[in-house]
Amino acid sequence: MPQIPKYEQIADQIRTRIESGEYAANAMIPDQVTLAAEFNVSRMTIKKALDGLAQDGLIYTRRGDGTYVMGDIELKLESNAPAKEHMGLTATMGPDHVTSKVIRFNIMFPTETLRTHLRLGKNEPVFEILRLREVDGAPYVLEHTFMPQKLMPNLTEEVLNGSIYGYLKNDLGLVLSGAFRKIHAVFADKLDVQYLDCKPNDPVLEVEQVAWLADGIPFEYSFSRNRYDARSYDVMDVS
Repeated sequence: MPQIPKYEQIADQIRTRIESGEYAANAMIPDQVTLAAEFNVSRMTIKKALDGLAQDGLIYTRRGDGTYVMGDIELKLESNAPAKEHMGLTATMGPDHVTSKVIRFNIMFPTETLRTHLRLGKNEPVFEILRLREVDGAPYVLEHTFMPQKLMPNLTEEVLNGSIYGYLKNDLGLVLSGAFRKIHAVFADKLDVQYLDCKPNDPVLEVEQVAWLADGIPFEYSFSRNRYDARSYDVMDVS
């Protein structure tokens, strides 16, 4: 199993300090030079760790001043999903809380839309995956995902019962980089009624996503259907 990158280990330690209050809301955290000396790494490694925490909305930098913990940290820590979050539900909520039920697992040739989003030829097959994700036993999100078979030829239903992102990172050694999301409201359909316990015409939050690897290759095109009362997304804007 590939070792967790050093910058991610450092980011986790700083995140723990923020959550515990060691680095208080609105307080300045140690500068990059100090942190680099503490963790015995380069400033570039520290910068990468801090950049990740900034994307998660936990810290922000004032140019020429320093790096600070966000003020509404309690709200941030309780929120469901940052708009830039692309680690996967299991990593966000914890493996002890998330379970997966595979509803559909097929191999198909891509439609024109899939070919465009995943940059595939017409004869390059994709996995079609429909999963219900539950948190603490309650239906949370219905995920309809398409992934290129060539990137993960040995994907199995056993993997789908756990974390796909964990499999891609830890077993295949792929480096996940970013995602583009389009979030909009729709009405519940038959699958939402069946699996998310929605009522007909209940509002549903649908998230359309394209996610890519560090080399720019897209590895996922998906639609996540969320109950209107179960999940929200937050966006941070810092001047």
